[in-house]
This record gives sequence, C-alpha cells and structure tokens, in this order.
Amino acid sequence: MKTICSMYITMLPLILGGVANMVFTKTSFYRAHRYPIDRYRVFRDGKRVLGDHKTVSGFCSMIVFVVFFQMLWGLACRTWGLEAYNEWYTRCHNGLWTNVCSGFLTGLVYMLCELPNSFLKRRLGIAEGKTGRGWTGGIFFVIDQIDSLVGVFWILAVCARLSFGRYLAYLFLGAVTHIVVNMILHRLKIRKNI
Repeated sequence: MKTICSMYITMLPLILGGVANMVFTKTSFYRAHRYPIDRYRVFRDGKRVLGDHKTVSGFCSMIVFVVFFQMLWGLACRTWGLEAYNEWYTRCHNGLWTNVCSGFLTGLVYMLCELPNSFLKRRLGIAEGKTGRGWTGGIFFVIDQIDSLVGVFWILAVCARLSFGRYLAYLFLGAVTHIVVNMILHRLKIRKNI
C-alpha cells in the first residue's frame, strides 16, 4: 500500500495536468486557436499524417499544465512532508528548477509519445479518438492507455534510477489510472470515448 501511495504521489502532477488539458480542449479559446501539428498535410497514402486531434495548442498546454502542477505539488510535498515519497526527489532536490524541468520533460514526452500511435492509426484508417474494432481495437485500446506512459516513466526511471520491475509497476498502475480517469471524464461528458 505504501508503494502504491508513493507512486500516486509521484504521478499526481501528470494526472492533474492531463485532466486540466482535457478540460482545456473543450473551451472556446482552444477551439478558436486549434491548429493541427501536421498542418493538414497528408501522407503518401492520401490520409492525414496525424489528424485534427493532435494540435499545437493541445501539445503546448499539456506541457504548461504539467509544469504548473509539478511546481504546485513540489511545494505541497515540502509543506506536508511528502518529499520522501515522491520519486522525483530521490536523487534531485525539491526545488523550483527540479520541478520545472521534471514537469517540462514529463509533459513533452507524454505528448511526443502519443504521436506515433496517431500516425499508425491514420495509416490503418482508424478514426481519431477511436481504437478500431475486433482484435485491432483491443490492441489499440491497450496502446492508447500506455503509449505516453512508456516514455514518461522511462524518464522517471532514468532520473530516479528505478528498477525495471518498478518501471513496469508504474506502467500498470498508470494504465489502470488512465482508464479510470477516462471513465470519469466520459461520465462527466468531458471526454467522448473511454
């Protein structure tokens, strides 16, 4: 139980950043300023490279939200004596620079690791925000839950020198948490699909 609590203490800024970013993408400000990362370009197969859902503003706002929550949570961890449980601070001092850098890297890698999945889905003709049907849909459902987490927890594993087992535990817990958060956002009508 202590291990799971420690993992959630470490992951909380990413979770809050992801939720805040999802809420942000429903605002009129976002809709007015959304511009696709692929600049509406098509690949040689005639299909969009990434699609409309991968936007510059969504990419950048995820980074900003994670940095913000990482700084805020760093302050909270210091105030409430939780630093020993936050694995970002096992090798680095809980300071402004550490939190800005870890938040920036986490948000950046999270968004970068989503792009190959979107690229592959467009090649297979899977609609944006969907996973497909049959066994392909099952595979993409799993990939959708862990694609970004693979990179994020790799960064954490390198920075905190986590064991491979701990890395896999983060992936599993992160994927389960991702599904639960998506279900809640779907129920609140913030997200269209789980």
